[in-house]
Amino acid sequence: MGPAIDKTLLRALPKIDEVMKQHQVNRLLEMHPRSIVVDGIREAVELIRQDILKGSFNSDPANLFDLVIERALKQVAAATRPNLRRVINGTGVVLHTNLGRALLSEAARQAVDAVAAVYCNLEFNLATGKRGSRYEPLEELLVRLTGAEAALVVNNNAAAVLLALGTLARGKEVIVSRGQLVEIGGSFRIPDVMEQSGASLVEVGTTNKTHPRDYRNSISENTALLLHVHTSNYRIVGFTRETTVAELVEIGREYNLPVMSDLGSGFLVDLAKYGLPVEPSVQDTVAAGADVVTFSGDKLLGGPQAGIIVGKRKHIEKMKQNPLTRAVRINKFTVAALEATLRDYLDAERVLEKIPTLKMLTEPVQTIYERAEALVNGLRPKLTTRVELKIMQGYSQVGGGSMPTAELPTYLMSCLPARMSADELAQRLRQTDPAVVGRLQDGCFLVDLRTVQPDEIDLLAAVMADILNSAGG
Repeated sequence: MGPAIDKTLLRALPKIDEVMKQHQVNRLLEMHPRSIVVDGIREAVELIRQDILKGSFNSDPANLFDLVIERALKQVAAATRPNLRRVINGTGVVLHTNLGRALLSEAARQAVDAVAAVYCNLEFNLATGKRGSRYEPLEELLVRLTGAEAALVVNNNAAAVLLALGTLARGKEVIVSRGQLVEIGGSFRIPDVMEQSGASLVEVGTTNKTHPRDYRNSISENTALLLHVHTSNYRIVGFTRETTVAELVEIGREYNLPVMSDLGSGFLVDLAKYGLPVEPSVQDTVAAGADVVTFSGDKLLGGPQAGIIVGKRKHIEKMKQNPLTRAVRINKFTVAALEATLRDYLDAERVLEKIPTLKMLTEPVQTIYERAEALVNGLRPKLTTRVELKIMQGYSQVGGGSMPTAELPTYLMSCLPARMSADELAQRLRQTDPAVVGRLQDGCFLVDLRTVQPDEIDLLAAVMADILNSAGG
């Protein structure tokens, strides 16, 4: 037998047009479309109706009107809140793909803002008054920074690989080591990208060892390209041997074949001196003689999402003429942000301070400890419920499929609430504004301070205090 239904309460539910006349609703109508407000009120009334029907309504019937408006306000707020929202990253993953990867530098943010609401000379040459190229400002900087002859930028590195292979090897064979057939984010695999380009894959060597002779033995009259893929998102260790780019270049010159190197997470500064693993830089790969080099703009470079192609002019010019280039071209925001990021690299002495990704990767651990201490000291006085807060040592990750073996020493704040599980705390923090994402470990909620920005400490303390105090006790 179901719960007793109070029909008096059902009859007392206010009509939509009656609620629309209230002054609180008038303020909503000034800020939001009428259809959104009406839907919010209708949903609020329906939620209360369902509570009454289920016998779970436990508010004062005299406050029905106020309750409808209260719930309507929440419904409208939820309906008008942007889906793409700010997140405080407490995971310690610097290049967190799910959280947008690289943070833009101050110069890059200003550059995007400068062209966002006005016209700009994206494809207009101000000197000649004729049509220009959106790639020119980027090409000049990339040539200067990498030592390559020419450059082209598309919307991501998968598109860069697709365009390069489709231009240089469509209908022909591409030779690549079995140990380099990587799978990138979202289950996209290099062999699948190659198939879409129209090139045929020829695998050589074994998973752990590929010698120069393996490439030589597989070259035929249908071979168009020798491909090197840097395994940036995993490592094979132990009994291994990979053919280097320089060795491939030697083979390529011997057989008059171009060599392409997909670096994935390409970078322009040496991070090994800061304790990070040794990685091939873009400049080193170009200097080794690779004809085409592709890499991401939003990983270790620390810029916007982009696929960057540098190399020999004759190959780059062919790619510019490929119809696919238009389909994967970049917009004015990417041009602006990437140009500003590349200009930051011209200031070699201060580039680590200017590029947020590089700063987070190379930040002294003592500075991270001081942020952890500031968070604890800012949060503790705000708490009205029992919470155990501790500072503990740990490790951060580079992320974004970059430097998978790197472990960056860090400090974390451990939070153990008395009246709320760590899982519930994590879930509720994801619903705040801004949202907060951290780690769960041994029943505690952890915040890694490497990826929390200095100007977010006070805000993070306030957001966490609100959620923790709501548990009561």
